[in-house]
Order: sequence, then structure tokens, then C-alpha cells
Amino acid sequence: MGTTKSSVKRRREPPAASNEEAQTDGRTDTAGSNDMAEFKVQVAKHPPHQAPLRPPGEHSKDRALKRLSSESNGTSEGGAGAATPVELTALEESFRRFAIHGDTRATGKEMHGKNWSKLCKDCGVIDGRAITLTDVDIVFSKVKKKSCRTITYDQFKEALTELARKRFKEKTAEEAAEEVFKMVEGKSPIISGVTRAVASPTVSRLTDTTKFTGSHKERFDETGRGKGKAGRVEIVNTSGYVSGYKHAGSYEKKVKSPPK
Repeated sequence: MGTTKSSVKRRREPPAASNEEAQTDGRTDTAGSNDMAEFKVQVAKHPPHQAPLRPPGEHSKDRALKRLSSESNGTSEGGAGAATPVELTALEESFRRFAIHGDTRATGKEMHGKNWSKLCKDCGVIDGRAITLTDVDIVFSKVKKKSCRTITYDQFKEALTELARKRFKEKTAEEAAEEVFKMVEGKSPIISGVTRAVASPTVSRLTDTTKFTGSHKERFDETGRGKGKAGRVEIVNTSGYVSGYKHAGSYEKKVKSPPK
């Protein structure tokens, strides 16, 4: 009889992990279990009235988010640019002050046409002869994008350069731009006087104390100042003197006065 070869194929087993990898995995698992055990001990000792502790995994997530944020801002954690803030020029400071004027939701990175006109007026760029309010509006429409209602800081500088050519025609473009920049640098929006109340017959009837009648009239003196409790309650005189007596307190003065 001929020999028959077995057709059963042996399944290939995956290669066994090396000793170094096994040791590394063992150390990682041991470190993770130790961290969790230590975290449980800290939770048991943590006072209940304080903020709850966070597991070790949450701290690693925070570090990753911080690293991504620093990379998006152009700085690296621990790098040279991490602790170096961006210094703003005096011109950009003025741009941001006027950009956020009158708008609590403004970020200071873009400026509306109304604030642009106020900047040119408050900083003296508009002189009424070479540059008027119409010129300011035309330049604003020229430098901004068609689909936008605001201008950026770069467009703002471009607009000032355009106005500088009209304001200082006898100077070069660079010198004229520098002159206009100096007019804007370090300036802030000028706040006008406090709005005064409009005197109308309807309102004056309610606010003029000389026209009050009845018990309301007794609550104020001739100057319009409130009398306080004396204007609301009739205070009884409990001094012991009759109402017509005019020498109240004279006896006490004689007794308490030092002998001559």
C-alpha cells in the first residue's frame, strides 16, 4: 500500500512577542493600575465640599488640547514664542479703541464705517478743506471688500494712506502717510457731553416738587430735597415742654455751665 500524504494544513501561529515588548507592556499596565489605585486613595481622602478630582486620563487630554491650541497660535509649549506676547503698535491700539467704540460685541479686529468716520473726525484727519466727510466715506468704500461692511487693520492703513495724499500734497507718499499716522497714534474716541433731559410739560408735572399737592407736597422742602421720615410721619414732641414755651433748654444750660 502506498503512503498517503496528509492534506491537513497547519494553522500558522503569530510570532511570539519579544521579551522587551512584553516587559514594556507590563510596565505600562502596572503604571496605569498604580495611577488608578493612587487616584482612588486621593478621592477617598478628598474633602466633600471641594471640587471633585479628575482622573489621570483627563489631564493628558488637557495637555493635548493645550498643545494643539499653542500650535494653532504659532507658538510651541516651552518654546521661544510661548511667553512672548504680540506687542501692538500705537496705531493699531487706536484702531482697536475706535473699532470697539459703541459696540459691546465688537472684537477690535474690524471697523465699521461709522467708527471710521468718527476716527477721522476725532483725530483731526478731516480738516473741512482738503479732506471732508464725503472723502472719508469714498475712501472707506474703496478699500473694503464688496461683500463686507467693515475694514481690517491693513485696509485701515491703506485708507489712511489714500487720505494722506490729499491732505499733504506737497509731501511724498511715505512722508504724508507718516504724518497722518502720527495724527491717529495714541488717540481714543471722544465722548460727547452727557445727554440732558428734555423739559416737557408732561414730565415737569411729575418731577417738579413745587407743583406737588396733598401729602406728597409735605415730603419735600423748598429746594426740592426730601425730608425723609419727617415728611412721611408726624413726629410727636416728647421733650416735656408745652408748644408755646420759647425758652426750652435754658435751665439745662445754666446748671451745666461752669461757674465763673
